[in-house]
Amino acid sequence: MFEAVKKRIPKKKLGLLFSGGIDSTILAVILKEFNVDFTCYVSGFYSENIKEAEDVIFAKKVAKELNLDLKVIEIKDIKPYLEKIIPLIEDTNVTKVGVALPFFVACEQARKDGCKVIFSGLGSEEIFAGYERHKNSNDINKECLSGLLKMYERDLYRDDVITMYNNLELRLPFLDKKLIEFVLNIDGKYKINEKNNKLILREIGKDLGLKKEIYNRKKRAAQYGSNFHKALKKSGKRDISGYLKKYYSYNLRLGALVSGGKDSIYAMYVMMKQNYKIECLVTIKSKNKDSFMYHTPTIDLVRLQADSLGIPLIIQETWGEKEKELEDLKIVLKLAKKKYHIDGVVHGGLFSDYQRKRIEEICDSLGLKIFSPLWHMDQEKEIREVIRNGFEFIITKVACDGLDKSWLGRIITEKDVDKLVKIKGINVAFEGGEAETLVVNCPIFSKKIDIKDYEIKCEKLYNAHIFIKKAMLN
Repeated sequence: MFEAVKKRIPKKKLGLLFSGGIDSTILAVILKEFNVDFTCYVSGFYSENIKEAEDVIFAKKVAKELNLDLKVIEIKDIKPYLEKIIPLIEDTNVTKVGVALPFFVACEQARKDGCKVIFSGLGSEEIFAGYERHKNSNDINKECLSGLLKMYERDLYRDDVITMYNNLELRLPFLDKKLIEFVLNIDGKYKINEKNNKLILREIGKDLGLKKEIYNRKKRAAQYGSNFHKALKKSGKRDISGYLKKYYSYNLRLGALVSGGKDSIYAMYVMMKQNYKIECLVTIKSKNKDSFMYHTPTIDLVRLQADSLGIPLIIQETWGEKEKELEDLKIVLKLAKKKYHIDGVVHGGLFSDYQRKRIEEICDSLGLKIFSPLWHMDQEKEIREVIRNGFEFIITKVACDGLDKSWLGRIITEKDVDKLVKIKGINVAFEGGEAETLVVNCPIFSKKIDIKDYEIKCEKLYNAHIFIKKAMLN
C-alpha cells in the first residue's frame, strides 16, 4: 500500500477525494507519513428539508482527528451540474449520475484551487472485497477479478472524463498492478466474515492507529453518503430516470439475451428504465434440452414477446453441445453488432458463474460491454420485485423435489413465493434450474400472451413441463 501511494505522489499540487471512509482515510494517513502537502475534498447536497450529508459530517470529524486540510463544498442546486455532467459521461444511468455529482463538484473545486493531480480510493472495494456480491460468491477472488474487469465501463470512463474536463490527472493507488496481484492471491476467507467486509484493509487502518469508529465505518455508496441521490429524487419527483432523459436522450445501444423467462425479460426492463435502448433481442434455440447454457422450454414463444415489445428478434439455432454451443452465441452476437450496431449486451443471470464467464469472454472478443443488472441479487427479493413491478409469468417446467405439476401454467403470485420460501433446498428464483418460467405480460409489453391450449407432460412426480399447442397476443 505504501509503495502504491509513494510512486504516485506528484511534484505538482495534490488533492484527495475524501469521504472519511476507510479507503480515503488510509490514503490520507499514508500521504501524511510521506510528509506530502495535500488538500482533502468532500462535497454534499443540502436544503431546508435535507440535513447535512453523512460523508460531509464524517469527513469533518476524521479531518479534525487527523489534522487534515479539508475543503467542504455543499450545493443546493444540482441542475447546472447535470447540464455539464450527463453529456460529459454520455450516460443517464441513475447510479452513474449519482456518483458523478459529488465527484465532479469536488474536482471542480480542486481545479479552482490549482490542483493538477487528484487521488481517489477507487478500486479498494474490488480488491479487498467490499460489496454484498462478494459475500454471496463461492469464490471471492474470482468475483473481485470479475469486478475489476468491468471497472472501465462502470467507473473509470466516467471518472476519467470528469477529471480531464477539470484539467486534473486522476491517480488510483488501489489499482496498482503489484498491489492487485498481491491482494488477489490472499485467500478470500481473510477478506470477509459474517459481520464485516474489507477485513484486511480495516486491519491496516487499525495498525496505522485509526480509531475503531473510523476503520470500522460501514461503506456508504457515494450517491447516498453525499445526499445527491436525495437531490435527484427531489428534482425528478421520484421518476429519476425520466427526469434525467431530458439531459441526454439515450445511453448505449444494447442487445438483450432473452429466453422468455422472468430473469432475462426483467433484466432488459431494468436497463430500459435506466434509459438504455434495446435495439434487438437475441435468442439461442438449443436442440439439446439439457443445455448447460440455454433455456429450452417454450423458447418459440419469444417470437410473441418480441412482437409485443416491438423489438427485432434474432434467433440462432445450436446443437447444444457443451462449450461448442458458445460458438453459436458468438455468431449471433456478431450479427447483432453488425445489423443493429449494438454497443453491449444485457444478461439476466443471478448467480451462474458458468454462464456469465462465458458470455463475458465472447463479449470481450467482440468489443461489446456486458450488463448483468440482477447479478447476485437476493433471490427472494428478486422474484418478489419482478411480481411487484407488474410482471405476470408462469412456470413452464419443474425439475426438483417439492415442485410438482400443480405449479405449471398459472400466474405466480407473492403468495406462491411465500410457499416457495418454505420448500427446503431450492433456490427461490430457480437459479439452480429447479424450474423454468415464461413471461406472458409486463409493463413493456403492448399485448399479453394468451395461451389457448396446452398439455402437461410428466416424466416423474417432481419432473414435468408444459407443451404449449396454441398461443397468441391479445
